[in-house]
Order: sequence, then structure tokens, then C-alpha cells
Amino acid sequence: MGNEVSSTLPEDWATVDMVNRFTFCPRLFHLMYVEGRWEDNCYTHEGKAVHRRVDRIDHLLPETDDATEEPAEPEGDPPPEIARSVSLADDELGFMGKLDLVSTDPEGGEAVPVETKRGRVPNIPNRAYPPERVQLMAQGLLLRRHGYRSDHGYIYFAGSRTRVRIDFDEELERQTLDVIASVREGRAKTVMPPPLEDSPKCWGCSLCGICLPDETIELRTSGNNDSSGPDPRRLYPARDRATPFYIQEQGARVGKSGKRITVTKQHETIGEARLIDISQIVLFGNVQISAQALHLLMEEGKPVVHFSTGAWFHGISHGTGVENAYNRSAQYAAAADPAKCSRFTVPLVRAKVSNQRALILRNGSGDNRNRCVSALAAHIKTLDPDDSRIHGPDYLRGWEGQAAAHYFAAFSSMLKTGELPDFDFKLRNRRPPKDPVNALLSFTYALLVKECLVTLWSEGLDPWWGLHHRPRHGRPALALDFMEPFRPIIADSVVITAINTGMIKPSNFETNSNGCAMKPAAKKALLRAWEQRLDQLHTHPEFGYRCSWRTILRIQARLLSRWLRGDIPSVPWPVVR
Repeated sequence: MGNEVSSTLPEDWATVDMVNRFTFCPRLFHLMYVEGRWEDNCYTHEGKAVHRRVDRIDHLLPETDDATEEPAEPEGDPPPEIARSVSLADDELGFMGKLDLVSTDPEGGEAVPVETKRGRVPNIPNRAYPPERVQLMAQGLLLRRHGYRSDHGYIYFAGSRTRVRIDFDEELERQTLDVIASVREGRAKTVMPPPLEDSPKCWGCSLCGICLPDETIELRTSGNNDSSGPDPRRLYPARDRATPFYIQEQGARVGKSGKRITVTKQHETIGEARLIDISQIVLFGNVQISAQALHLLMEEGKPVVHFSTGAWFHGISHGTGVENAYNRSAQYAAAADPAKCSRFTVPLVRAKVSNQRALILRNGSGDNRNRCVSALAAHIKTLDPDDSRIHGPDYLRGWEGQAAAHYFAAFSSMLKTGELPDFDFKLRNRRPPKDPVNALLSFTYALLVKECLVTLWSEGLDPWWGLHHRPRHGRPALALDFMEPFRPIIADSVVITAINTGMIKPSNFETNSNGCAMKPAAKKALLRAWEQRLDQLHTHPEFGYRCSWRTILRIQARLLSRWLRGDIPSVPWPVVR
């Protein structure tokens, strides 16, 4: 903690913090310092609080030979000099770091580093884990390079208020030098190290939701007919604490007050939210946002999504995001490879049609429903998932279109049109939608595109360069690819629920010869249904644990990036039963 990489750090140098992370887990080191990934959790927040005092000001070490005159004879031993947050570097080692605290005796030439940790003293023989021991030894090496004698240090465990002495013996020094060399070499590698297998280290790691250790191992071994391994653990929260903040009040203005986002209209506050509770800001129509609020959101990695009043997607404002090009490079290479595009598209569209069939089977009724279920089942069998080489892009788009014709022909069987004749659905249409059901479908599809675009962007992928949909100016092709399996089970499901439960009423629409538009009350009700669906827990069909649909979207985006990079052999798209 506190020894973060500077933008001016040479590419082949290591830091004290890198040494600690690499010793703990090489994959964690890669994610943090090669991929540039980070997420906070309760443990990292606690660690930052512990280090707040030592990071408050940078100190310099006293010179070991700065005495120019004979000092007066002291009465007793002189007190040690204390320096906090000390930055040191050594060109020969290619190594630097910031030391929490150093106790020095300039006259005797001795320096003792003290590293602060948030937890309690572990009940193990050395009373300190290897990453902490190596980290402290690395600090001792830097002190030695600057002329001090350093043969031991201390780890202060804040949880038990105890200092543990670590002796810098030859074995620990050799191990530390080996780690420094490995770190310097590892900074140039773009291939991610393998994950730890069923390791207790993963519990509490803030990056486990990005690393996906158990999921990666499950997918790597799924084709080996070996089911003896442990089931994947869900090592991250089932639901996100932060959620989107929607603003559709026309004439409103979004600003900030400290770490809060405020919404005002005519100088009156009509809404506010803590920044920590917001995952993104979604603006509809004539809503302004101040430069100060926009800058704060960019700094915190929270995008601002812009829609027209009628939910046409305009664009997205965001900060730098994931600051590496490895995922995008792999994405562009895959998009230029027809065989890999086919291996991506075949399971994708097959999962979409399977989910359409499952939704009709669950919610439909009557002869239309039965004919559709049978037709989609037969249609799915015509697409061989094990031989994607024979399926070109035009064939797959045509196959997908035929399935959509069967599906939407029976869509009304899932609606209570007998009780609500105004919601009678005949044909899917758009731009603009001609009836209330099509208006609802277009709105939820726009929300799903937005959700997928933000999710893909957060993984460092290019939402505008697709593998199934052809790239076209202004069209987020990869987001359209990614959303396909989720159209029926998220977007269509929200529309069906909103109509059948009475959340949306016929009076919530305006219809004329030019089309059908939703009134503000309908949009607010549909947004509530949308967020309820994304927050709903679902058993992941591949990994068996329960998490929200929003979390599943994030998992799928990370799995897609891992497949593009060659970390896993395939992407398992969720198919409901």
C-alpha cells in the first residue's frame, strides 16, 4: 500500500509494492501493473486508513556522515531519528519504493524499516507471511544501497498493535532478489499467469471479481471430462452496491457538492445521491451537467450516458478507463479472422434463440406458443455448435432472422392482451415504433445496449468494433453482439412483467399516425422494472452460484476479454431453462 507505480517509472523497473503483490500472487501482480486493473473492497479501504498517517508527508533520510563538529557527550543513548513515507531508488537494482517508516541512527549508520499492515499477527512460525517478509527485505536492500547498515526490520500489525521483528538473513535476501528479477521481467509480459487453484488467498482479494480464478480453471478443464475439482466459488458480492442514476426531468441540471451528485431545477434541489452509490449517470433529453460534476465522474471512472428524450442513444462521456490496449488488440485481430468470428457467433446466437424459446415456454399459452416452441427447437438443431467453420456470417444472420420471425409471431401469447387489448402485438417494428409494445421493446433494447456498452468499455474493449454485427459508423457493433443472448431474458422479460403486472398502462402512451411515444410516467415505471430485473438474483448456468443479472453481464464481458486473449478456450453464454 502506498508504493504505487509512477507514470515516470522506467518500463523494466520494479517497486516495493510490486514485490509484495508478485509474492502473494503473480496473476494479481499482472492485473494491477500490466493490465492496470484495480477495485477497492472493505479490506483495501481499511488498509488505506491505516496508512493515512504515514503517507501524509514525504520525509528524507538523514545523512549517515552529516556531523561536521564533535558532538557533545550525550547523557544516555540518543533517541533514534524517525522518517516517514521515504522514497528511495537504486539504478543498479532497477528498483524503487516508498518506505512507511524508517528508524535511523545516523552516527551508527543503522536504519530499521517498519512496514504497517492492517491485520493481526498471523499464527504461523515466522509470525509474518512471505509477501510481507519479502517486502520488508526489499526495503532493507534499498537502505543498504544508500549507505546504511540494515540487518532487520519490523512489521507493525495494526489489528493487534504488535511489532514483529524480521531478520534479513541470506535466504530471505536471495529470495527477494529473485522476486525483483521476476517482477522486472513480468512487466513486459502480456500473457496472464494462471490463477491460483482453490486458494484461500482469493478470499478477500479485491481483484477476485476481475481475476475470476475458479471460473477460469472451470472453463480450462471443462473439456477434460474431469469433474473431480471443487465447484467454482463466488468470490465477489452477488449484487453491485452502486447502481445507475437516471435523470429524465427536462430542464434539470446535474452538479456536485463534495462527493455528492445533485440534481436541481429552477434553483431547487429535486434529487441527489452519494457518488459511492452511483455506477453511472444516465441523462434523457434536455438535461445539463456541469463541468465540475463531469470531471469528478471521469476521475472516479463513472460514465455519463446521453439519450434523447425518446431514448435514442447519443453517446457516452467517460474518463480514460482501462489504460492498456491488449484487449482491444486481441479484439481487432479476432474481428479480422473469419474462423474466430464464427466460433464467437455460433454459440452466441444459439444461446439467444434458446433463451427466446425458454421465455415463450415459461410465459406463453395457446396454439401460437406451442407452434413457436416446436419451431424454435427444430431450428436450434439445424445449427451445429461443434462445427462453426461451416457457418458464414450471412448464413448466421439469416438463421437468426428466421428464429426471430417465429419468436415475435408468438410474442403476444405472453401478454395479457385479453385484459389489455391496447397491448395487442402483431409485428415487431421500430424507428419509430407504431404501438405500445414496440415502444416498450425499443426502450428496453436501448437500455440494454447502454448497459452492454458501459460493461464492455469498462473491460477495455471497443464497443464499436463487432465480431458478428458489421462495424458501421455510429453503431456500437460489439455491444449489439454482446446483448443478443440477453435480449429475451432481460429486455423482453421486463416488458412482459411491466405489462402483465399493470406497472405500465395503456394511458401511459401517446399514439398517432406517425408512431407511438411513451409518457414520462411510463418511462419511470419501466426504469423501475428494469432495475428490479438487473438486481434479481439468478443461478449462473455454468458456474452454479447465484448473482444478479448485472453481475452476470460483467462476468460475461470479462470472460469475453479472456477468450480474446487466449486465457480460456470458449465463452459460455447463459442459457436459462
